[in-house]
Amino acid sequence: MPLPERVSDLAAFDLLLSVASLGSVGAAARAHGVSQPAASSRLRHLERRLGLHLLERSPRGSRLTEHGALVADWARTAVDAAASLDAGITSLRGTTECRLQVAASMTVAEYLLPQWLLALRAGAPRTTVALTAGNSEDVAAAVLAGEAHLGFVEGPDVPRGLVAQPVAHDELTVVVAPSHPWARRRSGIGAAELAATPLVSRERGSGTRRHLEHALARAAGLALADPLLELPSTTAIKTTVADGLAPAVLSSLALTAELASGSVVAVPVTGLDLTRTLRVVRARGRDLTGPARELAGIARQGGVSVRPAAGSADSADQGERARTAGTAGGPHRPRPRPARH
Repeated sequence: MPLPERVSDLAAFDLLLSVASLGSVGAAARAHGVSQPAASSRLRHLERRLGLHLLERSPRGSRLTEHGALVADWARTAVDAAASLDAGITSLRGTTECRLQVAASMTVAEYLLPQWLLALRAGAPRTTVALTAGNSEDVAAAVLAGEAHLGFVEGPDVPRGLVAQPVAHDELTVVVAPSHPWARRRSGIGAAELAATPLVSRERGSGTRRHLEHALARAAGLALADPLLELPSTTAIKTTVADGLAPAVLSSLALTAELASGSVVAVPVTGLDLTRTLRVVRARGRDLTGPARELAGIARQGGVSVRPAAGSADSADQGERARTAGTAGGPHRPRPRPARH
């Protein structure tokens, strides 16, 4: 039988579901890659076609009416079925056309994804992977918008509309140049001193910066000082720290070579937990299939746990110990340990 015209626009129902999960038409529009006026127009057209008032709009956002909530619940099944239909059709095209879109935070893209992609290629050699690297907010937006099949983030929280699973753990480390006064502190620094110090940092929205802000607020209600300098890459930050401009807080994954060579020194921080969980994310209602599911599985099975080299050791002697370790047996490597699920 013909599909009734008033329910034929599944994209409009999908947009309604995004408003329900994200809390505003603007956020839903961004997730779908359309302008807010276009999204509002499409939702009003849906209301007219159904003859129902679906949304309560206010300056604080939008929420579903009672009728809207019912329609959204019913529509979810149809939208999910359409996604499954599309996945099935895609699978029939054969592996020669398989293209996997991956978005990842800078830390994951630089230090973890290469080994995961090598493992994926061994099992799915005809899969073409397109990788987009950015900060964790950009990754979440790309997955919500359907621009990436899955993403890897390092921030302390996961936006609404995404489903997340842990894949690895690492720890943030405070690093300074060997000439910096902190490098001679036997007992390290406290959380308050770290919070008050302008750092060399990534831009707002990066997972590392957000996690540090979250850790300081949670531990002692502290706010992080404005950065002395914002730089777009971890490599640029490490170079600037080694030159002695200011301290930085970076993932231990990114510091193996620099700590081993002694170009930077790790500084212990008392009273502050800087461990964090790295996660794989997908859009809610869009199950991972094919190579996307395989890559997520590889990441979960190959997760690592990294502790900072500083520990509670005397940081003043750390550069010399690192140089000695590098001469004797090469730089320190993180010891793999699966993430807890």
